[in-house]
Amino acid sequence: MTMSLPRQTASPHQPAPRRVETRRQRNRRRAITLITIVLLIGVPAGYLLWCAHQSRSSGRDKAAKYAATGLTPTYPAKVQRRLYQVPVPHPADRLASYETNNWRTSRLYVQFRTTQAGLDTFLDAMGVKRSDLKKGAVTFSARDRQVTGWDFQGPGAWWGLSHSQKNPAPSQDVMVNLANPVLPMVYVVSRTVP
Repeated sequence: MTMSLPRQTASPHQPAPRRVETRRQRNRRRAITLITIVLLIGVPAGYLLWCAHQSRSSGRDKAAKYAATGLTPTYPAKVQRRLYQVPVPHPADRLASYETNNWRTSRLYVQFRTTQAGLDTFLDAMGVKRSDLKKGAVTFSARDRQVTGWDFQGPGAWWGLSHSQKNPAPSQDVMVNLANPVLPMVYVVSRTVP
């Protein structure tokens, strides 16, 4: 009789035979890897670039606003309109504004063109009437005219009023050019003492 030898088992240190990956499995694995990389790295990097761009644009806008040394064609901010009590009516165009601040007095300069109804709305919101306007009255100081470049010497039907209020409420000087009665041009200087 012949003796049979026992079968040897595979060595535990020997790797198991690798399964062969099909082309479809390989493409799927690569696609999942690519999507993971895009989601974990690409999206945050894109968001970071977008935030940096917005921050840079905001800084430029603020720098331009605070570097202004006279009227700029901008709508005064809502907080400025409320603080200085300058209710710009709707519709209004040819709008420009400028704010100055120092330790004694803060001023907001605003100009706009509006309709007859807009002028009445503006004056009513300030607490004055159209009848308070005085023909030919130049209510702005020489300093205010120099800061803004406004010249009220030329032709035009100039009307003005001063609306003084007790501190801390602002006081306003208003000039209206009624040369075009359908679309009057309004000039306002509002002063407040901090």
